Amino acid sequence: MLYVPESSHAYVSLGSNLGDRAGNLLLAVRGILDSSLEITRLSAIYETEPVETAEQPLFLNMVAELRGSTLPAPEQVMARLLRVEYSLGRTREVPMGPRTIDLDLLLYPGQTRATEFLTVPHPRLHQRRFVLVPLAELAPGLVHPGLLRPISELLNEVADNSAVKRWP
Repeated sequence: MLYVPESSHAYVSLGSNLGDRAGNLLLAVRGILDSSLEITRLSAIYETEPVETAEQPLFLNMVAELRGSTLPAPEQVMARLLRVEYSLGRTREVPMGPRTIDLDLLLYPGQTRATEFLTVPHPRLHQRRFVLVPLAELAPGLVHPGLLRPISELLNEVADNSAVKRWP
């Protein structure tokens, strides 16, 4: 029987490819903190190629680790993340289009959801190098609750070969 260690942390992906990308990430981190979510660690920032829609600027991406013992329900966390996006000018006119900020709840401790509002674990996290690289930096041994495989293994086997480079 496979033992799946429970994470006591939630993980959020942050991305920006419009305007001051690094500034947008910083403002998003500040917004997350201001919304009473406790960040315990941040990954490095990575410059990444867009996936699925290539005709747009490069992204800056990172992952934030949130302390699980102080988290509200996953839906409330997502609602707070959406408020941060809105406050930073995020619009959703073009699906997968350029954005000032994109915040995705990737994983939540001990919880899974599949509703119209929220799917946790994020349904495509295991297919996206730009998510797996910074997530593996923070939690390489974390086991994906649906796939029952560690993040480091998912990264080693991901079919996505888009460029993900540590940003200076």
